[in-house]
Parts: sequence; C-alpha cells; structure tokens
Amino acid sequence: MQQKWQRWNTSSRKWLWILVVIGLIGALPVVYDRMQTEQSAKTVEIVFDYRDLVDVASYRAQPQDYLDEQLDRLKEAGVQSMAVFESTLEDYRKARRIMIWGAQDAANMMNTVWSENENYTYILFTSPENAERLTPIITKAYNRLGIDTEEWTLRGQKGLILKTPLEDATLKTMQPDPLMLDMLRSKGFNIVPRLSDSLPYDEAAMTETMAYYKELGVKRILFEGETVKGFNDDEDRNTLSHFAKLLNENGIGIAAIENIKKQQKGFKALAYNTDYNVARLYSLSEGDSSLDTEKIVDRFALATKDRNIRMLYLNTVPRRDTGKAMITDTLDNLITSLSDPNGAIDRIKQNGFTFGQAESFKVVDSSYQRYLKLVAVVGAVSLVALMISYFIPGLTLLAWALGLLGSAGLLVLKPTLFEQALALAAAISAPTVAVVLAVRNLNAKGPSALKPGFQAMSPGKRLAHSLVLYLKTAVISLSAVPFVIALLNNIAYSLVLEQFRGVSLLHMAPIGLVALYVLLYRGSIAWNRTGEILRKPITIAMVIAAGLAGIVGLYYLKRTGNSGFAFPFELEFRTFLENTMGVRPRNKEFLLAHPLFILGAFLALKYRNAMFVMIIAVIGQLSMVDTFAHIHSPVIISLIRGLLGLGLGLIVGLAAVGIWQVLEGCWKRWSPLLKKL
Repeated sequence: MQQKWQRWNTSSRKWLWILVVIGLIGALPVVYDRMQTEQSAKTVEIVFDYRDLVDVASYRAQPQDYLDEQLDRLKEAGVQSMAVFESTLEDYRKARRIMIWGAQDAANMMNTVWSENENYTYILFTSPENAERLTPIITKAYNRLGIDTEEWTLRGQKGLILKTPLEDATLKTMQPDPLMLDMLRSKGFNIVPRLSDSLPYDEAAMTETMAYYKELGVKRILFEGETVKGFNDDEDRNTLSHFAKLLNENGIGIAAIENIKKQQKGFKALAYNTDYNVARLYSLSEGDSSLDTEKIVDRFALATKDRNIRMLYLNTVPRRDTGKAMITDTLDNLITSLSDPNGAIDRIKQNGFTFGQAESFKVVDSSYQRYLKLVAVVGAVSLVALMISYFIPGLTLLAWALGLLGSAGLLVLKPTLFEQALALAAAISAPTVAVVLAVRNLNAKGPSALKPGFQAMSPGKRLAHSLVLYLKTAVISLSAVPFVIALLNNIAYSLVLEQFRGVSLLHMAPIGLVALYVLLYRGSIAWNRTGEILRKPITIAMVIAAGLAGIVGLYYLKRTGNSGFAFPFELEFRTFLENTMGVRPRNKEFLLAHPLFILGAFLALKYRNAMFVMIIAVIGQLSMVDTFAHIHSPVIISLIRGLLGLGLGLIVGLAAVGIWQVLEGCWKRWSPLLKKL
C-alpha cells in the first residue's frame, strides 16, 4: 500500500503541472483586466502648497506683490492647483486680512486698564472688504463651538471680540479664506482643500462646505494630520459614512499620500465608501525641494511612471542664508525643475501622460473574473504542491487536497488573508521549483558522484545547455506572476491601501529551500545525508562560516524593499540606467544572480561543487517575481524590467563564461610551470 501511495504521489506531478498550466490560462484574462485598469487614468496634477508660499512672501518687503509674481511664475511653469488649508486666525494675519491681540496688548493699544476678569481675543480687519467677507465666517465658526463674539471698532476700523483667550482662539479652524480662493481661481488655479479632523464633526457645516467646494470646481481633497475628516466622531455618530456620502454627492475624491509613516486613520474605510475614488500623491518635502533639479525631475518622472502616482505635491520653506545675509527659498529651483527643457513636465509628457485634475482609476472587472480567479486558485495550490513534492514526495497529494480545503475555508472566513497567503506561497514556490529542476537537470548531465568515469561535454555544448536551462528556469519562475496578479487584483493593492505581506520571506525562503536541496537531495536519500551532516563535528571554520552567512543574510534583507539601503554611487548608476533605457532593470539580477546562473550551470556540467553557485543564482529568479509583487507598479513596467534584467544578465553571463575560459586556459598552461618552480 505504501509503495502504491508513493507511486500515486510521484505520478501526480504530471497532473499537477497540467493544473498549473490551466490555472495560468485562467489567470491571464485577469492580468489583462488589471492592465486595462492601469491605463484608465493618465492625467497628472501638480499641486503647490499655498500656505508655504504665503510663509515665503511674509519675509518680503512687498509680500502681496511677491505673492502675485510667484503665482504667475508657478502657473506658467505648469502648476495647475493650489492646496489650501482650513484657515486659522494666524493664516488671516499672515495674509494681512486681520490684526490680532490678546487682552493685555489690546488694553495697552486702547489706553485702558487690563480687566481682571476678561481674557478675550481682539481682531481688527485691515479693510472694509475683509471685514465684510470674513466677519460672517469667523462669527459662525466660533459660535458653533460655543464661543460668543461681538463687534467692536478702533479708529474707524471694524473688528470682532472673540470671548476666549488668544492661545485658544488661534487653534480653531474654519473654512479657507474666500478672498484667497477667489484670487487663486481668477489666476486659473484649481483648488485642492486640506481638511483636518481637529474639531467636532458638524454635519450641517460640512454639508455647506462641500457644496461650496463643488461650486469652486474641487475634484479632490487632502487630509491633514493622522485622521481623515469624521474619524474621531465616527464611533458615536457614524460620521465617516456621512462624510463619504457628501463626497459622492458632490463628485469629490480623496488623495492617498505615499510613504507617510502610518496610513491616516479612517482612510481605508473612506476609500471603500467612495468606491475608491482615490488618487495617489507624492509629496516633495521642504527639505527635498532644494535638491538638484535633475534629482527632482527623476523623482517626479519615476513616481508617475513606475508607481501610479497621479498627484505631485510641492513644498517650499523660507531659509536664513547667513552667507548671503538674506532670507531665501526654493521656488526658483522648483520652477526650473518643472519648466526647463527635459524637465519634469517634458519627461512626464514623454511617458504618455497629460496634465490636469487627477482622476481615479476606472476599475475593469469583467463578469467572468470571479470564476477565472477560482481557476487561478487551483493552479496556485497545484504549484505549491509541486514544490512540496520535490522535498517530501509522499505528501504531494495530501498537500494539494489540504491546500484546496484551506483555501476554501480562508476564502469564506478571511478573504484578504487567503489571497495574500496563497499569493506569497505561489511566489515562493515558482522560483524554488524552477531552480530545483535546474539542479536536477545539471545533476543528471554533470559529474554526479554516482557516475564514475564521467566525461564532460565540450565547452560549446555546456554553454548551449546552460543558456537553454537559463531560459527554461526563467519561464518557470515567471509562472508565479499571473497567479500573484490574479489573486491580488484589487484596486486597494494598487493604491497601497492593502499591501502584499511577506516580502522578506519571499526574499529568503527560495534561497533556503534551494540550499537545502543542493545540500541534501543530490546523489542519495535526504534522510541519509541529513544524518551524515548532523554527525559531523562542529569546527571553528563552520562557526565562522555560519556567522558570515548570517551577516550576509542581514545585509541582503536590509537592501530589499522600496526603502532598502543603497550606496550613493548605486543611486547614480540606477539613475543612469533609468534615463538610458527608460525602465531600470534590477542590479542584483543582471549584475549578479543571472550571470551566476549561467556561469554556475556552465561549471556544474564539469565540476560537481559548482552546483552551490545555484543557491545564490536563485536570487535572480525570486527577484523577478518580487518585481510583480509591487502591485502599485504597472504590469507592463514590471515586465519590461524583468526582460531587461534577463537580457542584460545573459550578456554579462556570457562575458563571465568567456573570462572563466580564458582564466582556466591560463591556469592549465601555467600551473605545471609554477609547480616546477
């Protein structure tokens, strides 16, 4: 019975491969749907932080003239929109709309005695127009918070008294300055409001505000702080749903800021309730606004092309330049970055984008996609079972059956966990199976310990065999890609509201599994090899080797991911590749892993111990799959990146084989002479 079960498990590999192929065929239309989704939003919006501009202008001798001049320059440079915050009294003061005092300063100014029981805030408007437009806004905002107001005058100028201390009054927010909004609209700028959730959610006020934004042509808003509007009151009053309803009624979407330390609370729920009317935004910080223009241009071009960014947010900041003995800013640098020939505007246009108000992706979800995903699930489970079969053949059918049952259970109970877990398992399995099959092939063709009197192939045949094996292995590794895309084909992943988990495991597991196979599964039964290894005494050399392996592993992990460590010269090389080829292949693929695969296979057909090179070579295979696991990157960009890596890796690999042949020839010729010496 045991032999029959073993025979069934071994023969099941053929059927599992058939199921994998069927799963791949089922996944391909889902991949096409995602590619259609990625092509549905090609408009890029450049947004400038208006509050920063006002800060810079406040250090100029004629702030209003300077503000007007810079707005015109920014418009001409290609900035379409201005981000405006909810106003505070301090914002009105910087804009020269009002003057504000605390109780003591007001008493001194009015030549009166400071009252012992009065600690109010005094506002004086700088013009009749400011008083007319801002009085109702300020009064309404503070009255809603239970703060009484009353009118007063000083030397014929109208003002308001806010019956709260200055320190408290300046913390309150209200709708943006209408005079400022009118001015920006007159100059042709779109408005991108930034809303905070610092004050209690007022449904009536928010309804009025959103209707006002609709009249202004607002299409997207940003949130300020750690929470979205309505989050703090949502548990008691369901305010997030109310705010989402207002957004939908007024045709306004939201923006997701890339690379913030922590996603704003409530953002995911709000995105879901607005049917993912979301655009991704890259913010160039105040500090980075002084970078070289070429670096800024590269960042903007990469963000839009490689990461589905559709909003570029510019900041600036006034600085004290002691060398020049003046206050400086980075506006000239930003304008140059945008408008110079081959600047950001030109580069983004060359990549096929247009400029305007950012749009959300139109999700393509074909009616058959749900059923094709189920086909892909069966294929992915079969791929995982195949990987297990090469290590523990007796568990092949059991692993496949349990995989299907577990998938069905998780799909019902925790679908997000299911799709991420199965996608990760498939991503690990394909490169592992690919390199294991390559090792088996090389072991069969090369100098196995079971082949006395082995005769190696000629160098030409070894090279040809290595190249064919290189291509076959890449195809098998890439078989994981349609499964990963189909399982994670959800707009939430493209917008990075959900993230593919287990990237570190993907980077380490195939290496460990291939190392295990090379060490234990060549030439004898794994159990015998395991016992043989365990019985060996531990030496200092082994301890040192293990320590070095650990250090190398930690360094390798440190370099993985979007925020991985890289040396300055590497960053410059990456920029060179990007600007030269349009899409940057991964250095570790074409400079290390792929050439090592070709060289390792070439050597393993002659030297048995060269097989250990394949442990490092698997990095290139898993890296190709990992590229597609970056769901926020377009599929076509990831495909080009992988193919470029394979092509350049082939060239570098051929060069490595040639260098080896020269060195080997030199060694054969000169080593006898060296022995005589």
